[in-house]
Amino acid sequence: MKNLILSVFAVMTMAFTTQVYAQKNPMVGGTAMYPTKDIVDNAVNSKDHTTLVAAVKAAGLVETLKGAGPFTVFAPTNEAFDKLPAGTVDNLVKPENKATLTKILTYHVVAGKMDSQAIAKAIKAGGGKAELTTVEGGKLWAWMKGKKLVLKDEKGGMSTVTIADVYQKNGVIHVVDTVLMPN
Repeated sequence: MKNLILSVFAVMTMAFTTQVYAQKNPMVGGTAMYPTKDIVDNAVNSKDHTTLVAAVKAAGLVETLKGAGPFTVFAPTNEAFDKLPAGTVDNLVKPENKATLTKILTYHVVAGKMDSQAIAKAIKAGGGKAELTTVEGGKLWAWMKGKKLVLKDEKGGMSTVTIADVYQKNGVIHVVDTVLMPN
């Protein structure tokens, strides 16, 4: 009986330890994200964020997002960028469109470290909806739809957080399924 109890305890401990480890280093784009790395160093390893990384490079925002922060980044996946009209991304990464690209990318960033608990607190304080000010200077609105965090951009577009609380040494990333667009 004692051996059975010890075996059950060992399995429970292993399950708990695995769960905690997974929470500390969530998988994004098939790669573990490490809280000891900055936003850029983690993002470049995600196969789901190659378009975002290319856009950040084209906009000249690499050094900013490697900075001390803290930043909250709503990071669109490649599939999110694929939802844009054909040719949009290719056009945005051209040098002559750097200002527009920078505006769109900085619209996905909020100053400070707003993990899901902080966003939930803001939603509660806002009576069910939170208004977030982006680094670009625009507004995003956040609320819960069931158990999912939903964002609305200034053009009325909606995006859902698919992976929350990916902690970085200079902030937190929330993976989103749609590119957010400022006015």
